[in-house]
Amino acid sequence: MTTTRKTTRRAFLLRWGCALTAAVAVLWKAFWLWQGAFPFNSDEAVVALMARHILAGERPTFFYGQAYMGSLDAFLVAGGFALFGTKVWVVRLVQTILYAGTVMLTCALARRLFDAPEAGWAAGLLMAIPTVNMTLYTTVSLGGYGEAMLLGTALLLLAVHPWGERPWGALAWGLLAGLGAWVLGLTLVYAAPAGLYLLWRWRRLPWRQRLGRLGLVVLGGLLGAWPWWWYGFRHGWAALLKELTGSAVAVPSGGFPQRLLTLTVLGLPVIMGVRPPWDVGLLAAPLAVGVLVAFLALLLAAWHVRRQWRPAWWLPVGVIAVVFAGFLLTPFGNDPSGRYFLPVTQMVFVGFGGLAAHFRWRKYPLGWWLVAFLVLYFGVSTAQAAANPYRLTTQFAPDARVHPGDEARLIAFLESHGETRGYTTYWVAYPLAFLSDETLIFVPRLPYHRDFRYTPRDDRYPPYDAMVAASPRVAYITVTHPPLDACLREGFQRAGITWKEAVIGDYRVFYDLSRPIAPEQALAACEQ
Repeated sequence: MTTTRKTTRRAFLLRWGCALTAAVAVLWKAFWLWQGAFPFNSDEAVVALMARHILAGERPTFFYGQAYMGSLDAFLVAGGFALFGTKVWVVRLVQTILYAGTVMLTCALARRLFDAPEAGWAAGLLMAIPTVNMTLYTTVSLGGYGEAMLLGTALLLLAVHPWGERPWGALAWGLLAGLGAWVLGLTLVYAAPAGLYLLWRWRRLPWRQRLGRLGLVVLGGLLGAWPWWWYGFRHGWAALLKELTGSAVAVPSGGFPQRLLTLTVLGLPVIMGVRPPWDVGLLAAPLAVGVLVAFLALLLAAWHVRRQWRPAWWLPVGVIAVVFAGFLLTPFGNDPSGRYFLPVTQMVFVGFGGLAAHFRWRKYPLGWWLVAFLVLYFGVSTAQAAANPYRLTTQFAPDARVHPGDEARLIAFLESHGETRGYTTYWVAYPLAFLSDETLIFVPRLPYHRDFRYTPRDDRYPPYDAMVAASPRVAYITVTHPPLDACLREGFQRAGITWKEAVIGDYRVFYDLSRPIAPEQALAACEQ
């Protein structure tokens, strides 16, 4: 009976193991969403606004205000809005569904790479209860990271699957790669090693078949990326190609040494999960040494089996190598955010899947013990990170953070005082617009950095500018920025304007201005 039960249990896991890990991932996200652990950020608000505008008839090609990161995420969210209403939780529901698909594909990829169902289950479990960085950036929307990971994992899986050698498989691979290139350039970190591996697999085919499959890949890529091509034909190619390589990163530029330092000091701890992306402090510090031991064990195991290395195992290594190369050699390396390292963490989890399946000592499943420890650590560290006052935040600029809940109080204040138009910073403008059903339009024309750095790219939706410019009454909103507050006061005084002030949590509102004043005039005192 015991043997029969074990056989039945294994058969069940063989069939449904990957789906079970995806279910765990959904439950993990649902718990933290129920806890209100994810503040509504401005990038996510732009996606939500795009989705609302799509339902009203707009058809954006890219994320508002830029020529990269396609609008697929906004279209998916628009579908969710059509079904459930324009709510923030619907945006997170879409991301959760995308991530559940990524977990299942990662499980299937690890299972195929290591010829062991256990490898898939372990990788899927780590993806289900992952690092704080992974949990954060796969739950809130930044415009395309969920789709990029899903499409990228599908590219890897198709590259190692027998389907990859068939003509329709080549066409499908090209379609996915092209779609991914439009959605987010991050997909290329998967496409590059997967494409090279496909070419290597095709080496035994007659040259006519190889050429035919390559042609199908190109055809699929052109079809998948048609929104990108169509935009280029209408608006020119310079901006498209420039922004694809990171020119839009709104962070001061640094050279190779600085990027290498950022990768080593900030990037690796985020990849390992021992620090959150918004802070440099260790998470669950007493246990962090164990994480380092686990990662060293993975490296030692990889070295130990170097003579039995399979060609397909270079795929995860290739993804990691392309991410690191892109970080070090392009402007993306100037951005300390952890979202660019999501594929690296995912591929490391695939490696741990192989470790769980094959790493034993005297019949003890040491690989599984390491996986279990990591899952425990990631759970504890996520709970610790979520306990901070700003919760699990995508905002790594401390001066721009606001306490969750202050937005509702701000909206109530503005509505009660009739202040529906005005100026603020990027991190305030778009959440305010979405949460108020676009009755409160404040355009991001104020700097949020302490050194008063500002980029016009923050102002992403021109129709809002026209609405504010036409208003006979404006207010100003800042967030914990005393130098900016002082500058505005001086600017108002110089212009002979009277006003009132109110502090609402982290927000400061300059309202009841005696007449409208443009930010350029109000901030003139700061430029002297």
